[in-house]
Amino acid sequence: MKPDLKQIQAPIATEMEEFEIKFRDFMKSKVKLLDHITNYIVRRKGKQMRPMFVFLTAGMTGGITESTYRGAALIELLHTATLVHDDVVDDSNYRRGFFSINALWKNKIAVLVGDYLLSRGLLLSVDNGDFDLLKIVSNAVREMSEGELLQMAKSRKLDITEEVYYTIIRQKTASLIASCCAVGASTSGAAIEIIDKMRTFGEKIGMAFQIKDDLFDYGEDEIGKPLGIDIKEKKMTLPLIYALNNASWLDKRKIIYLVRNKNEDKKSVNEVIEFVKKSGGLAYANEAMNRYFEEAMTLLTEFPESEYKTSLEGLVRYTIERKK
Repeated sequence: MKPDLKQIQAPIATEMEEFEIKFRDFMKSKVKLLDHITNYIVRRKGKQMRPMFVFLTAGMTGGITESTYRGAALIELLHTATLVHDDVVDDSNYRRGFFSINALWKNKIAVLVGDYLLSRGLLLSVDNGDFDLLKIVSNAVREMSEGELLQMAKSRKLDITEEVYYTIIRQKTASLIASCCAVGASTSGAAIEIIDKMRTFGEKIGMAFQIKDDLFDYGEDEIGKPLGIDIKEKKMTLPLIYALNNASWLDKRKIIYLVRNKNEDKKSVNEVIEFVKKSGGLAYANEAMNRYFEEAMTLLTEFPESEYKTSLEGLVRYTIERKK
């Protein structure tokens, strides 16, 4: 049965509504322009999967507390700040189909808004003495920045090994979901080994989530991100890395040439996609994704049955079975 987000959210529906109000409150400032922009951000929020991971983990490991709300807000504030800055770095005009902050208010304002959100998150934790949460989330932000820079450095040479690829996605994507689950467990008063276990759980989900995202680039589903966008951006993802590792010297040289020099040409991008499909790159990446998924689900079996656990399992399935 296909997981349904509304059903998954059911045990924490009240908390999520309350979180929405508190989060808007946390973002308030004395500057009208800033309030106008943060309102724009809040109105265009996505599926709220990060707060859901925080609340469901807290519910499963001991119970939702007042600091669970602050932990979820801290993650959202710091993550939103990194997204606003990312759009400036990438010169991107859109975010989730809407205009980005830099497209509407220019780079200078976007950078300052990102800084404001970052400082809001830090102050929220400092003012309430949530230093354990601050440590968890600050580590994730550091890892995300390192992963992004490592990917940039490697995409210039196109020499990413499978090992380096896993390091990049662990830092760039998995570290954030890992911090959601660690924060959830920490705010429920769970023991340190449970917090570590939930961090590992979140990391495995993040790894599976990113591999799923990489598969969309090859039209693994009818909808999702535009076909071949990673290739156009010279991103070396698992299906391509596997295909190149198992190619003849001649094929490898040709494909690398296409990715490096012909990545704007539709015909060349399609040639790379076909090469990856024929090489078994998609099957290999699917296998890796399912392995992380199974490992994460195994970790959940150690917890007693509850509506939170059931929903957490549903949320994990949703991340793997999503179509975009």
